[in-house]
Amino acid sequence: MKNILLTLFCVSFSFLACKKKEKQKTPEEIIAATEAIDNEIEKSKDPVKIWPIEHATMVLEYNAKTIYIDPTGGASAFKNHKKPDLILITDIHGDHLDLKTLNQLDTQHTTFVAPMAVATKLPKEFKNRIATLDNHESTKLLGIHIKALPMYNLRKEAQKFHKKGRGNGYLLTLGNQRVYISGDTEDIPEMRELQHIDIAFICMNLPYTMPITSAANAVLDFKPQKVYPYHYRGTAGLSDIKAFKKLVYQENPTIQVIQLDWYPKK
Repeated sequence: MKNILLTLFCVSFSFLACKKKEKQKTPEEIIAATEAIDNEIEKSKDPVKIWPIEHATMVLEYNAKTIYIDPTGGASAFKNHKKPDLILITDIHGDHLDLKTLNQLDTQHTTFVAPMAVATKLPKEFKNRIATLDNHESTKLLGIHIKALPMYNLRKEAQKFHKKGRGNGYLLTLGNQRVYISGDTEDIPEMRELQHIDIAFICMNLPYTMPITSAANAVLDFKPQKVYPYHYRGTAGLSDIKAFKKLVYQENPTIQVIQLDWYPKK
């Protein structure tokens, strides 16, 4: 009997020790545990499918609808994707508004969503297919609710890059999923005030948008379920996404930071 009790005590002690150890995972251990899903698209039952193209360019698929965000890279960049039902453009800069790519794509049955600053630069043949949205305006297209949100710089030295009111971030409601696309912005109040975000694409490159510390701080404020760092190439190279992950996980390990391959080798 003593031997049985001793065995049970040892097993219980080992279990408690393991549980205690699990609660004390470091940010580095948490990051390591998520590396298996980095640099690839999650193969889950999530109704929103995500394909990074490059930098700020991506393809989203939901309910048999295909959405291109800031398409760049020419038609060849989209050769493995369906024709776009919607194209969302955030700003006038070449890494967001690429007229050469737009002219190469088959957009005969595409609706464009853009701020006025972008809409005025689109070719005449697109004019009757443009839904012009400025900050805080919204529309519903193909069953998808789209709201335009502000995107702008806060730092005085960076305000020349993105002034308030010119470009759009976007909030998409795809079924029961709320997807936030930051566009080129800093950690503005409008971002921090977001609620119930399932997926967030957050930029973080200097000198044009914001450093990883500001991006992490904003993410910790509005607490999206999943964060995809994107648009993280600046004049000094690529931002340190692992450091961004660590900053987030140190404070809130329930937020999932997912790194996809936004800069494929050519």
